Amino acid sequence: MQSQNWKTKFAILWCGQAVSLLTSSILQMSIVWYMTQKTGSAAVLSFATLVGFVPQAVLGTFIGVFIDRHSRKKIMILADSFIAALGVVLAARTLFGEIPIWLILVVLFLRSFGSAFHYPALQALTPAIVPRESLTKYAGYAQSFEAISLILSPALAAVLFSAWDLNAIILLDVAGAIFAIVLLAALPIPKQPHEEQPHARKHVLHETADGFRILRQVKGMTALLVIGAAYAIVYFPIGTLYPLITMTYFGGTIAQSGTVEVIFAAGSLLGSLALGGLGNRISKIGALSISVAVYGGGVLLTGLLPPGGLRTFMLLSVFMGISVPFYTGVETAIFQMQIPEEYLGRIFSLSSSVSMVAMPLSLVLSGSFVEIIGVDNWFLYSGIFAVLLAVTIPLIPSLRHCCRQKEE
Repeated sequence: MQSQNWKTKFAILWCGQAVSLLTSSILQMSIVWYMTQKTGSAAVLSFATLVGFVPQAVLGTFIGVFIDRHSRKKIMILADSFIAALGVVLAARTLFGEIPIWLILVVLFLRSFGSAFHYPALQALTPAIVPRESLTKYAGYAQSFEAISLILSPALAAVLFSAWDLNAIILLDVAGAIFAIVLLAALPIPKQPHEEQPHARKHVLHETADGFRILRQVKGMTALLVIGAAYAIVYFPIGTLYPLITMTYFGGTIAQSGTVEVIFAAGSLLGSLALGGLGNRISKIGALSISVAVYGGGVLLTGLLPPGGLRTFMLLSVFMGISVPFYTGVETAIFQMQIPEEYLGRIFSLSSSVSMVAMPLSLVLSGSFVEIIGVDNWFLYSGIFAVLLAVTIPLIPSLRHCCRQKEE
């Protein structure tokens, strides 16, 4: 049961998470730039991306079992501590010279394990703090913390990378993780029913199967997972191709490419705040459908723009950014409201795993076809697919059923 000061708890939790997210984003960008300087190899950067999500994609389903067995607060603290320890290892290596690329790849691989535990645990922990009737509203506010990080991190990363050594930026990320750990450790969260005694546990595979069973039993959840995977096939490549279409098709500069990214993130912040303000007053099925339609429409129109349409692309990016929280935030709230709390870790891990599997598939497809049909046509066809997906969402009976249910 949530205590009366749950808003304060939510603010403390997300204050720590926002700082940690910001420092991690700065480090991630700095590592990409460092590897680019040292190797100049697109293959190395692609491999770094691959090793960074493989553990989450492969182990996500099974990791959810452990999140549902134990205290989610402790799991988050351990995951953050593990990630911080890896940062210390990298920083210590700089005492003996430059960090070798192979060590960075190993650390990125291991950090992915920590992230695979951390994010689903955070989403599964939220219902223990936020009342059921406020989950949609506060999913929007949580998204706003993430959007602020996306706005600030590119500029801060550029400044710090030019002024500091990489080891100093690594230690900044370690400090951010420690800050999040301290705030979370100080947060009183009652023990939840899912924290079973060891003798009551079943085999990991049986508990994983239980998660799939619940997913099938609760109307609309499987459909929501499939829609999320289909949307990811559009969303991930478009985000990756933003710099390409800005600089090659529209003829923009590096600075303009960065501006487009900030504009999109600013739109996401506006959308997050709007979702937080509207909360449960919005139609969830409508929010999902309109969000995908607006994003897909923006992508489609971008594909139709002439090479001189950079300013229009920037304007479209605002609306595309605004639309995103109305999908991601509402999707998270639906899972939190419809799935029994003791299964949330498995469901969020599975959802994350499905997205991670969709990511390489979509990136391979986009990488193959962009060279053949052009980046503008890829935007056009992706936009058409997203708009068709948006039309499909309200036509799925099970999804309409779960979205109509009142937050009691």
